[in-house]
Amino acid sequence: MKKFMALALALVMALSTLTACGGNDAAKTAKVIDIKLTDEQYAFGVDKNQPELLADVNDFIKKIKDDGTFDAICKKYFEGGTPEAVTPAKLDESKDQLVIATNAAFAPFEYTEDGGKTYLGVDMEIAALLAKELGKELVIQDMEFESVCTAVQLGKCDIAMAGLTINEERKELVNFSDSYYNASQQVIVLSDNTEFDACKTAADVEKILNSKDDNYKIGVQKGTTGNWYVAGDEDWGFDGFPVTCVEMANGSLAVQDLLNGGLDCVIIDSAPAAKIVESFNAM
Repeated sequence: MKKFMALALALVMALSTLTACGGNDAAKTAKVIDIKLTDEQYAFGVDKNQPELLADVNDFIKKIKDDGTFDAICKKYFEGGTPEAVTPAKLDESKDQLVIATNAAFAPFEYTEDGGKTYLGVDMEIAALLAKELGKELVIQDMEFESVCTAVQLGKCDIAMAGLTINEERKELVNFSDSYYNASQQVIVLSDNTEFDACKTAADVEKILNSKDDNYKIGVQKGTTGNWYVAGDEDWGFDGFPVTCVEMANGSLAVQDLLNGGLDCVIIDSAPAAKIVESFNAM
């Protein structure tokens, strides 16, 4: 029995050593391919029935850009500053409130902490300052990304603030404010993937993607520009690619699936791509 136990212990130790030296359980990491695939502009989607609010929002965007407030907020999230958490009020129709529709799974523009009690991100800090400027109490409604413009159209929220790219389809639902941020789509792959390393332009990347078939799986956040870029959409002006487009609830889930081997790459907005990859690689 002692000899059996000793052999069993030795086998466990040997397997542990193999795992520690880079066995199948070795953690995988990801990287962002630093090539802009699209040229987009973010704006806020305002209720079409509130033209005066649209004017106020545009005035506010100009103000925070002119006085440096917008740059200061961005530095917190893009240059290692300290974000300021936003704690919204509860919806109460008897009060003078500014109700924001967002999808708080899109760092660094909107995300949550403390179990969803507090919100952080570029858009969320702007929302807090805008509400203060208007003398209103801030309410944040967190929902699926595809629903944010619809919630505003139906009058359930005043403004959609969710890293929204301006496009004609969404203009049917909301009035877009002036643009406040330039964005693009980028590819995320596993760190040991060298397939895109020689690429210099978006055309180079697209040539590789067009050479694939439906066995090649690309993860996207459902309802976003990246979704239509991969799947193709005439209204957006995207031809799409001959691949399988895997729609996920958010970019983090897509990158997790990539790391788990379920996807070949992920295509999402550049700023969230960098933030998500940084977070996963730090685990």
